[in-house]
Amino acid sequence: MTLIKIISATAHNFKAHRDLIVTFGERTEITGDNAQGKSSILELISWTLYGTDVLGSKLDPTPTNYKYDIVKAELLLEVDGNQFLLGRGIEKNKATYYINEVPAKAGDFEEIVKSLFDRDLFLSLFNPTYFYTLHWSKQRELMMRFTTPPAAKEVFAEMSRLAPEQKFKDITLNPQAAKLQELTKKHIRPQLKEIHTKNKADKDTAYKRAQGKVEALEGQLLKLTEAPTDIEAVKAEDAELYVQIEALQQKIELADEPKRKRMVLESSLASAQQKVAAAKERYLKVHGEVISEECPTCKRALDLESIESVKANKEERKAPLRAEHDQAVTERKAIEANLASVELIDVSELIEQRNALEKLRDVTATAIHAQSIRAPLQTDLDKARSEETDTLASRNDSIFILEALKAYEAKEAELQAAKVQGMFTTLTISLFKEIKSTGEREPKFEIERDNKPYSKLSRSERAHAGIELAAVLSEMGEIIAPLAVDDSESVFRIKQPKGQLILVKAVEDQKLDIK
Repeated sequence: MTLIKIISATAHNFKAHRDLIVTFGERTEITGDNAQGKSSILELISWTLYGTDVLGSKLDPTPTNYKYDIVKAELLLEVDGNQFLLGRGIEKNKATYYINEVPAKAGDFEEIVKSLFDRDLFLSLFNPTYFYTLHWSKQRELMMRFTTPPAAKEVFAEMSRLAPEQKFKDITLNPQAAKLQELTKKHIRPQLKEIHTKNKADKDTAYKRAQGKVEALEGQLLKLTEAPTDIEAVKAEDAELYVQIEALQQKIELADEPKRKRMVLESSLASAQQKVAAAKERYLKVHGEVISEECPTCKRALDLESIESVKANKEERKAPLRAEHDQAVTERKAIEANLASVELIDVSELIEQRNALEKLRDVTATAIHAQSIRAPLQTDLDKARSEETDTLASRNDSIFILEALKAYEAKEAELQAAKVQGMFTTLTISLFKEIKSTGEREPKFEIERDNKPYSKLSRSERAHAGIELAAVLSEMGEIIAPLAVDDSESVFRIKQPKGQLILVKAVEDQKLDIK
């Protein structure tokens, strides 16, 4: 049994106390009117150890009604006969720490305090109200810490029990217990909780993504044309249409040949006509020349022989021009004859047939293209649906396991609580609360007095509930620690506990007094 005693506490500029030394006995009574600093003495102890008030909340101990240089608190403790002088201060807005009056680092100070006793347990014993401020799961953990947990086999069986009178050997594990029994062969329960808490969170996100992917792929498939009942028949029809279109196209292209030939001949004919016209113009120019009977230079009359010579020269020049003109006319006529022989073919009907077939093929080609897109889309959709299903299954599996762990913890607490319950005289442990909307029971942990939760108790009832709780915790944890009762004027018949008792009582018109 660990014995903790507070020998003395010293305050310098701590709240209302400029300088204060308190020596504690087995029973210490602190009395005085309001605002005399009675409760601050209790805070002096918790602040020195943890930097908090007696409820574990952060505390600022600096004075507000007078000037100060430093704040310092010291606590002389005795733990199992060994004394420790611990100090905490504020100097120039910085925290300071002392161990046996030697300055220490924060980590070293916290480590020595931690080695002396557990924080939650000490504060719950020193000021039981602290226990009731903890979360219910922390209260349960602290209360059950000193009881031997039941064997997993027993918990699994009790989870699955169908009737109080059912024999242990006749119990068949329910799905939750059977699942946990199998899983705990590989992992301990805290590991399972960590694994499946993370997996549930991951799968919650992954499931939303998978749902979105499925919806997107389904939307893309809906936008495609309706799938034909026989895609192979559509492909065959498309191939046949292609053959027919190609055949018509060849005929249309053959019909274009005379047209191209005619265009070439028409171009050649235009050139030939220009050539004939040019030859004719040159011939007519010579043909229209007037033969003069006098010399153009001296103006003397030409004799008959000279005139005949000039006429002969004109005829000589006309002959090749006439031949050139005749040749050009011959070439033109040949082109005209070829042009006349070219027969144009009317392909308008063929084009109409081809266009009609191409419209039909647009339908088949669209269906084939849609099917080519549909196939991989459908594959992706099937895969996405499978992933969605697998993700949901994994998520639900983790939810089931987490619920099973919760049920296990609740049953384990129930079995342990049965052991603790016998240690109380006026208090009872409530492990479940009913959800009004569903009628289901949800795990909780609450210590009640006369079937009333702590929050509904009067000041006196709370004090008695705290004193009884501290006595049980002390016995279970095998630790005797000082017990402080604030506002003790509302509590009658306070029995001396095994350890020190500190009573704080308000007395009207009285200055602070410590006995």
